[in-house]
Amino acid sequence: MNIILIGGDQTTYFLAREFISQEHGVTLINRDPEDSRIMSQKLKATVLLGEGSDPETLEQAGARSADVLIAMTSHDHDNLIACQVARLQFEMPRTIALVNDPQNEAVFEDLGISVAFSATRIIASLLNQQTRFAAITHLMTLGQGQISLTEVLLSDKSPAAEKTLHELDLPENFLVAAVLRGDTVLVPRGPTRLAVGDKLIVVGAQADFKTILTRLVGD
Repeated sequence: MNIILIGGDQTTYFLAREFISQEHGVTLINRDPEDSRIMSQKLKATVLLGEGSDPETLEQAGARSADVLIAMTSHDHDNLIACQVARLQFEMPRTIALVNDPQNEAVFEDLGISVAFSATRIIASLLNQQTRFAAITHLMTLGQGQISLTEVLLSDKSPAAEKTLHELDLPENFLVAAVLRGDTVLVPRGPTRLAVGDKLIVVGAQADFKTILTRLVGD
């Protein structure tokens, strides 16, 4: 695959190095003379000094035959223009852009960029997932893997906090077998109201557990 990379930071360098190791053809466009010189010495790639949004530079980079353009500069405007020129003027089949401001993601997608990604949003999403995973402890699997026994910690953001079991309306094949509230162990009933800090011992079908966990602790 022939790839055009636009940018000059270390992420761009590492990305180019990775693509080259996978035997892809890489042409790198960078506006900084010193960065371009260093990259041309370190990488087995064609390195062009210029603006990635400039049609003449893209022509020199082989935009007419490239498979994908990846714009990685620190300026959203430059990344968007480069992808637009590649897509509209050179009919590039795939354009990928780094979106530095997450609020610009929708604009990139509306304007036809194949993939617009925000590192900020990805990191925030990963942290949220880790927070969610930290609230869930798988204890054991029963019935040849069909039943899961899991401990779930409720936080102030958990949808199940301050609700009764009746209000949660859990499916019949799921059971909150116990609630650990401080040093007290409760055997909950329908009217039992759950609280922030409760640890629920949940038993249910493994196949549908993800849906139930979302109902208890959120996305």
